[in-house]
Amino acid sequence: MDTATPAPPLCRLDDIPDGEAIAVDAALPEGEESLIVVRHGAAAHAYLNVCPHAGRRLDWAPGKFLVRDGVLVCAAHGASFNTADGLCIGGPCRGEHLRAVAVEVVEGDVRLG
Repeated sequence: MDTATPAPPLCRLDDIPDGEAIAVDAALPEGEESLIVVRHGAAAHAYLNVCPHAGRRLDWAPGKFLVRDGVLVCAAHGASFNTADGLCIGGPCRGEHLRAVAVEVVEGDVRLG
């Protein structure tokens, strides 16, 4: 019988203003990673906090992101990403994607999916 306890939640959905993003640390199979968790109403999307352009974090200060009208802007070189799918729509890595990490919202908790 599997008695493994589920992983702790990454955060509460209510911790994220609707349409905004926060950074959380998560234990992934490849190790500890910083994630960007974006809220869209009752849903959440998550991506590795790594810009595909230069491999740098996207936050302008620890855990703080520039998000406007569904677009996340990398603080390092200004690449712009759709928050719904991680597609780069402007800047030096246009056409590339942020690396998605599966999450789900369970009873108000955002958890790895």
